[in-house]
Parts: sequence; structure tokens; C-alpha cells
Amino acid sequence: MKIARIDVFQRDLPYSGGVYLLSGGRTYESFDATFVRVTTDTGLEGWGESTPFGSTYVAAHARGVRAGLEEIAPGLLGLDPRHVDRVNDRMDELLIGHAHVKTPVDVACWDVFGKSVGMPVCDLLGGRTRNRMPIISSIYAGDPEDMRARVADHRARGYLGHSVKVGALEREGGPALDAERIKASLADAVPGEYFIVDANGGLTVEHAMRMLRLLPQGLDFVLEAPCATWREHLALRKRTDCPIIFDELADGDAAVANIVGLDAGEGIGLKISKNGGLTRGRRQRDICLASGLTVSVQDTVGSTIAFAGIVHLGQSIPERSLRCVLDCRDMVTVTTAAFDCPVENGGVVAPDAPGLGIKPDMDVLGEPVLTFC
Repeated sequence: MKIARIDVFQRDLPYSGGVYLLSGGRTYESFDATFVRVTTDTGLEGWGESTPFGSTYVAAHARGVRAGLEEIAPGLLGLDPRHVDRVNDRMDELLIGHAHVKTPVDVACWDVFGKSVGMPVCDLLGGRTRNRMPIISSIYAGDPEDMRARVADHRARGYLGHSVKVGALEREGGPALDAERIKASLADAVPGEYFIVDANGGLTVEHAMRMLRLLPQGLDFVLEAPCATWREHLALRKRTDCPIIFDELADGDAAVANIVGLDAGEGIGLKISKNGGLTRGRRQRDICLASGLTVSVQDTVGSTIAFAGIVHLGQSIPERSLRCVLDCRDMVTVTTAAFDCPVENGGVVAPDAPGLGIKPDMDVLGEPVLTFC
């Protein structure tokens, strides 16, 4: 089996909540998504997606995905898509870095692999667990009581986890406002819920310490990606007993290994497109499992196709180590594929269909913007 054709599609994904507010005054209203279809000489097709969270979240942007695909796609023709490690080796030979460019190709190859052997991707990633994976909300930064209401809305819809965004500028209210956001978001917490306080790298060590000192004792949450640099994370870790989760800085195999080696945190938020796809995600999963770190499987943002990758990787992680998965379908207004993965009792289970188990909606995706054959 060989890769005979690679098609690239583009679609804008408007944010379902209107305007998404992130630390440092960053705002987002729509996301530029890139989709890849890998077609083999046997006629099998596989799909993948890479949707950066704008161009100010990490070092990635949507037009860069498509420019990078122009660099690597011609050199992948003729490879066996089932040899996922070798495909990744070739992509690395053709383009250094730019993991978000390689993600949709990698995920599409796993989709083909699963279809070729009649197995779901989660089984190929090591075997599925049968636990229902808790889904997590994404509560953008705003007025504390509004955030409390949005947490309550997601709770009523069955969400068991909540990612609460903080990172107010000093002129907006600084650490005091962020402390109020945390208190309000956790005010109605019920047993079994999991709270992440996520700054997306937007705090200084000083800001984080002031914020934490303003909180009452006994609030149960983990602090995710408080600062922008390794030095700041390690400095903050020395000064607090709050569990720290890495996200933006956990951007590859070496970074995850460094978290372990430096005892820098308790877990990671593994975002598939940021980290390079399912092949690299599998390796990072195994480093975490071997080292006792917890994992939340997410993506920067994305549609149903990105969500399918999240579900399959998450389904391969033992229950004691998996904290939650992100249902990114909830964040956008466009449905790009059919995927039999409903939210029930606060969680999801990967379908048994071969590959990712998706059926892309070609009326939504339209015609390719790039083709390589």
C-alpha cells in the first residue's frame, strides 16, 4: 500500500461563544482549519485536521500549516501510510519542527491504517480501555459571576471537568480579579468534578503567587500553564504546593521527558496538533504513564475530525491516569464530519468503527485548495 494522493482543504470555524477571551487580552472569534485527505493506491482514504488557536497561542498559524504541507507532501508520495513512524521520519527530514504541519498527515495515516486492518485507531494505539472518558469545558476569562454561570451550564449538560481561564492584566484587575474568577467558578463544585485553572502561559511568577495567596484554603484545582517559560515554571513550583500541569511548554517528546527529569509538574495537557499527531502523542503518553504523570487529551481547537483523534488517543490511556478529554466540537459552529461519539453521563467512548470512524461532510469541506499526486 502506498500514498498516491494528498489533498488539502480549508474551512473557517467560528467560535460558538462569540468571542473567546484569553490571558493577556488575547481574543478569538474564528479559527482557520486545515484538513488533509491521504488517498492510497488501493483507494483507502484517511483524514486529519490541524486548527491552530490563532497565531498568538503557540508558535503556529493556519497559513503556516498549508505552506508547510507544500514543503512535505510531495516527498510523502509512495510511502506506506501504515508505517507511521517512517512517515514521521520522512516528514522530519523534509521540514524541521512545525509539528502542527505534520499532525493532519500523521492522523490521516492512522485512519488509513485502521481501515486497512478493520480496527479502530485506539486499538492500534495499544488497545482501548472501556471507561467513559470525562469531557471538560473551556470557560473563557470574564466576569466572575458570568464564569460561574457558564460552569453551571456545562455542569447541567453533563461536563465533569472544567478548564477555567485566568490571566487578567493589572489594568483589568490583575491577581485579585483572577482569584475572584477561581472562587466563583468553583463555588458550586460537586464531588467528582475536576477543575483546571489555566493561564495559557500568561502569568508572571509574581502574579501567580499573589493570585494563589488571595484564595481561601481547600479549593481543589490544578494550575495549568501558569507562565511562559521553563524558568518561571520551576521558580513557581518551588514556592507553591499547588499541582502544576504543563501544556504550551509540553510541546514534544523531549519537553515531556524534561518535565519528568526536572520533576517540574504533575501532568500534561496533551494537545494533538501542537504536539505533532498521534504517533508522537503515543510516545508522550507512554513517557507520562511510565513516570506517573496524569494526562488530559485535548487539541488547540478544531472540528469533529480533530475530536476523533482526541477520542482515540484518550481511549488508550488507563482511567487512573486520564483526567479528561476536550470535546472541541462544542467550541465551533461548523460540523465537518459524522462521528458516532455522543456525550452520555458526562463522557464519551470511542466507536468500534475502523480507523477514526468518521465520515467527512464534503459539502462542508468543499474542494481541495492544494493537491499532490
